[in-house]
Amino acid sequence: MSPRVRWIGGALASVVAFLVLAGATYQGVATSLERREFPRPGGLIDIGGFQLHIHCVGTGTPTVVLEAAAGSLSAAWGRIQDEVGRTTRVCSYDRAGLGWSETRDGRYVPARVPDELRALLDQANERGPFILVGHELGASFARLFASQHPRLTAALVLVDDPAASGRRSPPPTMVGAWPWLARVGILRATGSLSRRAMGVPGKSGGAMRAFLNRPDHLTRAAMELARMDEVAAAARGVQLDPTIMVTAVATAGEGQPAMIVTDEDAARVTAAIEATATRLRQAGTSSSLEP
Repeated sequence: MSPRVRWIGGALASVVAFLVLAGATYQGVATSLERREFPRPGGLIDIGGFQLHIHCVGTGTPTVVLEAAAGSLSAAWGRIQDEVGRTTRVCSYDRAGLGWSETRDGRYVPARVPDELRALLDQANERGPFILVGHELGASFARLFASQHPRLTAALVLVDDPAASGRRSPPPTMVGAWPWLARVGILRATGSLSRRAMGVPGKSGGAMRAFLNRPDHLTRAAMELARMDEVAAAARGVQLDPTIMVTAVATAGEGQPAMIVTDEDAARVTAAIEATATRLRQAGTSSSLEP
């Protein structure tokens, strides 16, 4: 190899190293600022060696529990939670490794999610029976929770439910690279993921955009997206108690991570939740039960 070629190669390597270092520094500074700008709105609850974030507002029964889409977080429910909270109690939370929740040690096991939610609700002193509202992958987890804990489930509101549609949803291109692209600031600089949350208003939208640039959040998001069809298949195979009221809602949302971003879709989901709560009250099935 000629000296000139070695010099060019060394120069290119130096430029790449500088850009990586500059990107990582940019990412670190921006993340530090975002932590202060978007503190967790709820509390952290220990459910056995790690803590999950849960945010509840409103009063009354039945309590509504919101389960987010694959790779999403509690903030995605911002405007829906605010609206529903005017008429009853409603809680959003972050699954392990997402949003403000801590990561559980060991590999990602989707089958643990319903029991982790049960433990979280118990430790947070939230009493059912609940209306579980799941969006996309969250709808599959809601089905699994209802099948395992029927006495705690009064109704399901399933938004864009993959278990019902039977459609396979291949992970987005380069999903496995998201955490690495985030670490060096490329996702933040391009806005390739965070721009999807532009339709989410206020602090909730800001928090969504912040976490869609965070490598820790995106590491678990990539795992969820990669196994979404597996979870949907498991949810499709369960038998639900016939007394559990089930409402399906479809939105116009496309792409991953899935989000409810339009006013029309948010209003449709909100109306379905409120109508379900009203029907339960009229039927007299919203009183608290002991687990």
